Amino acid sequence: MQTRKAALPLFLAVAVFMTATAAISDQPVAFGDPIAGLTAQQQELFADGKADFAEVESVADGLGPVFNGRSCAECHSVPAVGGGSERTVTRFGTTTNGQFDPLAQFGGSLIQDHGIKRADGSTHDFDAESVPAPATIVAHRRTPPLFGLGFVDAVPDSDFVVLAAQEAQRGDGTAGRVNMVFNPATGTTTVGKFGWKSQVPSLFVFSGDAYLNEMGITNPMFPNENCPNGDCKQLKWNPRPDLNDLGDGVAAFNNYMTMLGAPPRGAITADVTAGEQVFEQVGCASCHAAMLHTGHSDIAALDNVPFHPYSDFLIHDMGPLGDGIAMAQATGREVRTAPLWGLRTITRFLHDGRAATLDAAILAHDGQGRAARDAFAALDAGARAKLMAFLNSL
Repeated sequence: MQTRKAALPLFLAVAVFMTATAAISDQPVAFGDPIAGLTAQQQELFADGKADFAEVESVADGLGPVFNGRSCAECHSVPAVGGGSERTVTRFGTTTNGQFDPLAQFGGSLIQDHGIKRADGSTHDFDAESVPAPATIVAHRRTPPLFGLGFVDAVPDSDFVVLAAQEAQRGDGTAGRVNMVFNPATGTTTVGKFGWKSQVPSLFVFSGDAYLNEMGITNPMFPNENCPNGDCKQLKWNPRPDLNDLGDGVAAFNNYMTMLGAPPRGAITADVTAGEQVFEQVGCASCHAAMLHTGHSDIAALDNVPFHPYSDFLIHDMGPLGDGIAMAQATGREVRTAPLWGLRTITRFLHDGRAATLDAAILAHDGQGRAARDAFAALDAGARAKLMAFLNSL
């Protein structure tokens, strides 16, 4: 990869190229395809972003000094580029004075499990990070798919606030809430939508955050290198101490994810239709909302359209199923509702991949998911089979 050139502002990098085109649903694409109905210019931006997404970074590009992967596609690959995988990352922390402590002085809360070496072209062998002795909380998080997240990004923050209020009005004990987070792109506090704790406010921020924290590529939003296990003295050997990406890499990732199509739906049979009714009857739809609606977007294919993620993207208290890691306003017990579209391509389930089957994943629900879990456990074989047919159609 060549040294990045300075990026256009986001509204120029994406919006200025957008012209009106027919609005479409989130359905008629294959896994990994762009949203249907993009203009030729938008398709070119998508293709350029996908190439950057799949590109293997090197030490000369700024990789490291500690990192988790050499490309985005290394982890986001199943069943196509942009999907998820069974790859997990590790987070750690402890409790200090009754509050979650990410142990930032030891490089927390995220472990970077690779270090660049002389064999890679580094002037120093950097060790992979490890969980430090003071950590009393260790959690693993599975790589989630990115399909369709441009639709989620296009939902106004106010809609998620209203959705949380509507869930609270039900009074059934399953209401989620928004995670209000600092948005480094705007300098304000906005609604978190992405990540297992809804700790990331936008795909643009997600792009910059992942570039630094997963690959070690500094960028204008995240200009400071991670100190390996918190030991900043090691950075004196950093072969690329300058700003590694001037912003166009982040913009390219954002373009790609914004225009990455939603998962296509599988065949709709009579059992699938009946299974969705079971899904609603046992209470799964309380959190796994079937349909949301985008607001205004300069990308016509994302402008004021419905989509079907089967998630409210709110955080819910899942009791002991929570991973113990607090992020922004999300507590250690809270987890964002996982979107279920594309579920039929997932091979390990829940945030940490602990469940090998859908049955096991549902039966592991607790906290606000306990009532739905118990209702599922009480289903007869026929109703359970129909529910599985529905889930396996997503």
